[in-house]
Amino acid sequence: MGSFSMVHWLIVLVIVLLLFGRGKIPELMGDVAKGIKSFKKGMTDEDEAARAEANRTVDHKADETK
Repeated sequence: MGSFSMVHWLIVLVIVLLLFGRGKIPELMGDVAKGIKSFKKGMTDEDEAARAEANRTVDHKADETK
């Protein structure tokens, strides 16, 4: 009762195909792939910005005391 048989999975697949159509599923998967690529690119850009910030040096001038 806790697991699905092959017939159950086939029925679910048919319902999904009827709801979304054959052409819509590849579009959805393509959009998901684009989102993942954008996320990875954003994470890489963020890491590069953090590395650049860490490698940047700041020159300090000594305060002249009178």
